[in-house]
Amino acid sequence: MQIGIDSFAALVPDPITGHIVTAQQRIAHLLEEIKLADEVGLDQFGLGEHHRSEYLDSAPAVILAAAASLTKKIRLTSAVTVLSAADPVRVFQEFATLDLISGGRAEIVAGRGSFIESFPLFGLKLEDYDDLFAEKLDLLLTLREKNNVHWSGKHRAALTGQGVFPRPLQNPLPVWLGVGGTPESFVRAGVLGLPLMVAIIGGEPHRFRPLIDLYREAGKRSGHAPESLKVGIHALGYVADTDQQASDDFFPGYAEAFTKIGKERGWPPVTRNQFEALRRPTGALMVSDPETVASKLLKMNEALGGISRISFQMSVAALHHDKLLHAIELLGTKVAPIIRQSLRIVAAK
Repeated sequence: MQIGIDSFAALVPDPITGHIVTAQQRIAHLLEEIKLADEVGLDQFGLGEHHRSEYLDSAPAVILAAAASLTKKIRLTSAVTVLSAADPVRVFQEFATLDLISGGRAEIVAGRGSFIESFPLFGLKLEDYDDLFAEKLDLLLTLREKNNVHWSGKHRAALTGQGVFPRPLQNPLPVWLGVGGTPESFVRAGVLGLPLMVAIIGGEPHRFRPLIDLYREAGKRSGHAPESLKVGIHALGYVADTDQQASDDFFPGYAEAFTKIGKERGWPPVTRNQFEALRRPTGALMVSDPETVASKLLKMNEALGGISRISFQMSVAALHHDKLLHAIELLGTKVAPIIRQSLRIVAAK
C-alpha cells in the first residue's frame, strides 16, 4: 500500500489567531512539506486544482515541477486535475514535462472537481458537466497512447494527425480516475481499466464497498486484469503525538472550512460532536495518534477489499506549518512502518 499526502495549498487565516501568511510564504512552506514527505519515505504527494481565492493551486503542474527539483523518489500527482475545464492537450504536455523533470514520477488524477467556478472562468456551460468530462477523458487517454492523434469531439477542435509533444518518460503516463459517490463514475473507471481514486471525506468508508465492487466487476467484465484495477483513497487525516492533540489541532480549521462550504451547499454548521463521530473507528476522519490512525487504516483496507494507496488531506484544517511538518514526519516514521509491517505479515501467511 502506498501512503502519501494530498494538499490544496490552502491560504486561509488561522482559525484561532486569525493570522494568515503571504501567498509566497505558503508556497515556500508547501515545497518544504513535499521535500520532507520525500525524506521520510512517503510514496506520493498530490496537489489539487482550484480557482478560488482561498487556494493557491490553480496551476498544480508548475508547483509539482518545482517540487520535482527538491525530491528524489516521491511520486508527484494532481489531486485532482479538473479535466472538464481543461484542454487535454495542455494537460498531457504539462504532466509529460513534469515526468521528464522528475525522472518518471508524474501522475494525473483526472476528475470533475467538487467546485464549479472553473466553468464560467473558462467560458464553459455547466449543463455540459458530464459530457465535457467524458469527451476530454477520451482525448487524454488517446494522447498518451499515440504521438500523432486523429480525434474529433463536440467541445474541442479536431486533431488530424498532429504530434503532441513532449512524450513522457513513463509509457504510459499513469492516469487515475478521481471519483466521489456516483456509481456511473466507478463503472466508467472499471470499463476503461483505470486505477480509481475515491474521495471519502465523510460518513463511513465501508459503505463504499459496493461501489468499489462495482468498479472491480466492471473492470473484470471488460477484460482488465485484477491487478490493474487499483483503488486509492483520498481521506481527511492528521497525525499528532496524542489522540487529544490531533483532535484539538484539527477541529477548528476543519469546522471553519466545512461550515463555509456548507453555507454554499445548504449544509448545517459543523459541530464538535459530528467531528468526533467521524473520528470513531468506523468514521471517515483519520485524525489521531500514529497507532490509532494505522489501526483504523488497516481496518478500512480490509473493509474495502484491499486498497493500493491512501492519501491524507491535511491542509483543509489551516494547520500551522510546524504542525504539518510534524504530522508528515509522524506519518512517514510511525504510521507507514506499522502499515507496511502488518501487510507483510498478512501476505506471508
